[in-house]
Amino acid sequence: MRGYLKTGILLLGLAAIPAYTAAATPLPSANISLGVGASNSPQDVAVTLQIMAALTILSIAPAILIMTTAFIRIVVVLSFLRNALSIQNAPPSQVIIGLSLFLTFYIMAPYWGQANQNGLQPYLNGQISQNEALENVAAPIREFMFKQTREADIALFVNLSQEKRPDTQDDVSTFTLIPAFIISELKTAFQIGFMIYIPFIVIDMIVASTLMSMGMMMLPPTMISLPFKVLLFVMVDGWHLLVNSLIVSFK
Repeated sequence: MRGYLKTGILLLGLAAIPAYTAAATPLPSANISLGVGASNSPQDVAVTLQIMAALTILSIAPAILIMTTAFIRIVVVLSFLRNALSIQNAPPSQVIIGLSLFLTFYIMAPYWGQANQNGLQPYLNGQISQNEALENVAAPIREFMFKQTREADIALFVNLSQEKRPDTQDDVSTFTLIPAFIISELKTAFQIGFMIYIPFIVIDMIVASTLMSMGMMMLPPTMISLPFKVLLFVMVDGWHLLVNSLIVSFK
């Protein structure tokens, strides 16, 4: 009985130690509050608007990466290749998107390097203002888009926006250039995709006519032509030719 009594007294004492310690030395606690108050100067409002603009740009960064770089043409052409081979899941979509991204990084590296050297680094070092940094960053990207955009597509959006006819490339706004660049890239990608389809369509026609002449009407021609198309693509080193053609098309 005494043993149980001693054990109970010991447990009560151990339980009282934290309470005594807390009463003797109260622990500090964080007090965080959020609120909206009046601004003391216009600079505070400007900084707030800059933060909101930065968050907006970060939220649409994937769209900027996709729609203002070589990604559009590459991913569309690779999708055409997969459909021409009559293979639905090989290579998987993740592989196509990953390959398109890394090829985009490779193609855009010189332009991004110019943007970093002429715009970002001088701004971080305090040598130029924010507006000058934005112009210097956008300049090489605009140069790339102008090289790949057809004049007819630029004229289309200039006429639709009822803007004054531009005399030089500097007179074309970026908001007009981006959609013109997108439809130009789609047209180029479809042209390359058509050229990719031709040899595989020939194989499908040969296999279909052979099966029909043999009276094998119930056998799907795609099932027979698929190995021949894959074999042809491997024999001509198709990935090397296709990637080389894509990169050269941006020169």
